[in-house]
Amino acid sequence: MTTFDQTAATTLLQTVFAPWVQNLDLSVERIEVDSAVLRMRFSEKLCRDNGVVCGQALMSLADTAMVFAISAAAGGYLPMTTVDQTVHFLKPAKQTDLLADARVLRIGRTMAFGSVEIRPVNDTRPVALAQTAYALMRDAK
Repeated sequence: MTTFDQTAATTLLQTVFAPWVQNLDLSVERIEVDSAVLRMRFSEKLCRDNGVVCGQALMSLADTAMVFAISAAAGGYLPMTTVDQTVHFLKPAKQTDLLADARVLRIGRTMAFGSVEIRPVNDTRPVALAQTAYALMRDAK
C-alpha cells in the first residue's frame, strides 16, 4: 500500500479537480490514516446576497474533503464518484475561514462511506454536517 501524505494531497488538489473547485481556494490542513481536514478561505465571492457562505460552496467543500479522506484510507488517490451526499445546515457561516473534517466510516472494494463536519476555524460548533457515499472505480483507467 502506498502512502497518501500531505505532499500527495497538495498535488492532488492542484491536478485532479475542476478549475471551479480550485477557485474555492482550498488548502490541505491535515491528512491522517482515514481522515482529512481541508480549509476553505473566506471570500465574498462564496457568499449569498446576505453575506452568508452559500450552501453550494459548503457542499463542494464537504465533497472535496471526502475525496482526500478516502484517498488516505486507500493509500492513494483512485478514481471515484459521489453517489450520495446529504447535508444538514446547522447555522450560518459568516466572515470566517471554514474547516471540513472528513472521516471515512467504511471503505470496501467498490464503495466508501463517510462523514464530514464543517466548522469555522475559531469555533468548535459545526455549521454543517454531511453524510456521503462514493463509488470507487479501482479498475478505471
